[in-house]
Amino acid sequence: MKYKIRLCIFLFVFFSVCAFSQSKKGYRLVWQDNFSGKELDTTTWTNETANPRWVNNEWQRYTNGGNVKVSKGKLKIEARYKNGEYTSGRINTRSKKTFIYGIIEMKAKLPKGTGTWPALWMLGQNDQAVGWPACGELDIMEHVGKHPGFIHTSIHNSSGYGQTPYTGILQVKDPFNTYHIYGMEWTKDLISFYVDHKLSYCYRPDIKNKDNWPFDKPFFLIFNIAVGGDWGGPVVDNNCFPAVMLVDWVKVYQKK
Repeated sequence: MKYKIRLCIFLFVFFSVCAFSQSKKGYRLVWQDNFSGKELDTTTWTNETANPRWVNNEWQRYTNGGNVKVSKGKLKIEARYKNGEYTSGRINTRSKKTFIYGIIEMKAKLPKGTGTWPALWMLGQNDQAVGWPACGELDIMEHVGKHPGFIHTSIHNSSGYGQTPYTGILQVKDPFNTYHIYGMEWTKDLISFYVDHKLSYCYRPDIKNKDNWPFDKPFFLIFNIAVGGDWGGPVVDNNCFPAVMLVDWVKVYQKK
């Protein structure tokens, strides 16, 4: 009985710490993109090109800007199916905008349909030197169309990947027609993810080492829509295309 009481107290304190970490007290806005221009800001973003099966056995070909548009204050990433081919967009801030620690938030509407796999995430800037998962990955938002309405937030590193042991899932009402805020607070001690300021998952290793904590160096942002693949699934509903993700803004806050 005493053990159960101590366990309950520990869990209460643990999740309370993670939940309170969502406050912006002590933070200041250091960067934002409201996508207010007429085209993608290439001083910040790069269109990433790749052929099908490049990663995760995904089916899409990432085009050089053909599936990415900025209009009316929104970033629009569109996955398409035409003439037997899937195309999509993937943009990143590699070597242009990188961050260590802070609160990162983005406001977005997600595409709907079996086989779609939109993501808002970050990768370690040293990924090309040390490879994945040693570089670390921070998945602020992932949604797979075969499980509509369930938002996944995850950590990948050398101590846990593949089966994704470090993850949280929240069911969200209508992420397709309504904007939601997907966020993460990243400090030297812990990383917590949330949707509309509601805690989804908190990651805090008891003892940090190079395998479980590659999160003390710069990371860059990636926004994309994948199609099919290892997690998107073997079945894709071609009637859902064009599948669109709209991003209203992205903001980064850091300690004053």
